[in-house]
Amino acid sequence: MTTIIFDFDGTLADSMPLFMQAWNTYAGQFNYLPVSEKDLAASRNLTIQQRAKKYGFPMHKIPVILPKVYQYFKAHMNEVALFDGIKDMLDSLAHNGYRIVIISSNAKENIELFLKQEGIETVSQVLTSSRIFGKDTVIRKYMKQQNVSAEQLLYVGDEVRDIVACNKVAVPFAWVSWGLDGFELIEKERPKFVVHSPQELLDALIAE
Repeated sequence: MTTIIFDFDGTLADSMPLFMQAWNTYAGQFNYLPVSEKDLAASRNLTIQQRAKKYGFPMHKIPVILPKVYQYFKAHMNEVALFDGIKDMLDSLAHNGYRIVIISSNAKENIELFLKQEGIETVSQVLTSSRIFGKDTVIRKYMKQQNVSAEQLLYVGDEVRDIVACNKVAVPFAWVSWGLDGFELIEKERPKFVVHSPQELLDALIAE
């Protein structure tokens, strides 16, 4: 294992409160229900489709709504911070020779600005998917361009859509418990690692 691929939102960046604000900002315009922190906690083990049904979110309008959400993110980026321990973990991984990559559905500009804001210099590449269910395509393209096998990679993320994408390309997955989705969603997809802190992830990788 030589390369660690990280999801961004909910894995590295504690951005869920900001995305909740963005969601609620456009709820009236697109006729879906606003959510609270309590709602997010109660829906951790629902799929994206189940959440959309519960809150009346129009999935067919994702191409219209997501750019607005990411613009909101950019305008309020100073309200987002790294989860505790993330920067030290990234520094340690880089020190131990791991290549660090981010693959996200967020906008590349947003991620690169955030990394600069947080003083992170250990990320070698930021790749993004224009479709929220299209990360397997990005991972496969990365593997081809870098001439690496699935066994040389580990994807670290918090959502079931990420592990489903990884399973399509046989890339091992580490689930972090501090993000959006709950373990009930993840368990059936059989992650390689289940970790509850950045230090626990670091320890697991160093022990490999």
